[in-house]
Amino acid sequence: QVQLVESGGGLVQAGGSLTLSCAASGRTSSMNAMAWFRQAPGKEREFVAAITRSGSSTYYADSLKGRFTISRDNAKNTVLLQMNSLKPEDTAVYYCAAGTVINGRRANYYDHWGQGTQVTVSS
Repeated sequence: QVQLVESGGGLVQAGGSLTLSCAASGRTSSMNAMAWFRQAPGKEREFVAAITRSGSSTYYADSLKGRFTISRDNAKNTVLLQMNSLKPEDTAVYYCAAGTVINGRRANYYDHWGQGTQVTVSS
């Protein structure tokens, strides 16, 4: 089993930055990729970014490329999401996910999920 715990969400003004953190524990060695998704009220969960186990490859939603950066610290079993130039439309619950499929952009590719952390961007 894999446990994922997100942190770092909060309220930020438009144009500001936040860094989300996902701490992984358990049988993480079988997870080839970790990812961030987000879900705004009334909308479907959408792919944000993913990173391979080694950290050598990263993938982003086209609309977020350039503003968001995913990285990982394998020594700490942690995945980070650096979010810059935040916009009100970035407001959502952000979820960390782990799975075996590399570059999986669909939520059903991931086997394990965290509880989510709320990000609110005010205008």
